[in-house]
Amino acid sequence: MSAEDAVFRRERVIRFSDCDPAGIVFYPQYFVMFNGLLEDWISDGLAVGFGSLVLERRIGLPTVRLEVDFSAISRMGDQVVLSLAVERLGNRSLTLALRCESKEGQLRMAVRQVLVTTSLDTHQAIDIPPDVRAAIARTTAFNS
Repeated sequence: MSAEDAVFRRERVIRFSDCDPAGIVFYPQYFVMFNGLLEDWISDGLAVGFGSLVLERRIGLPTVRLEVDFSAISRMGDQVVLSLAVERLGNRSLTLALRCESKEGQLRMAVRQVLVTTSLDTHQAIDIPPDVRAAIARTTAFNS
């Protein structure tokens, strides 16, 4: 699998609810969009099921670190592509590279996000479950 094949992507329209009064994306809305992308990746890309992971298995994926670079604005009505790639897979955490680009490839913003797997009962870090780890290895170019 090539590194390009390992990138999970979703197209999205920038909506009125994403924007501030100037008609551009209000920056916290990007994090809402990327959280949705993460849920889609776990459910559709990894075939694990985000709802099952959280509600039944009681496993959370809170963010513990964010690095963000804003490169260009997105306006209401813009068609963008959100992408997610695994940069690092640890025992209890994973680092993601997230991007928002125009359909023509213009970078709007890039995020490096570190997530940790936790028990939602104890709120303590736990090892990434074996099935989740296997799904990441199966669907990405990442070699653990």
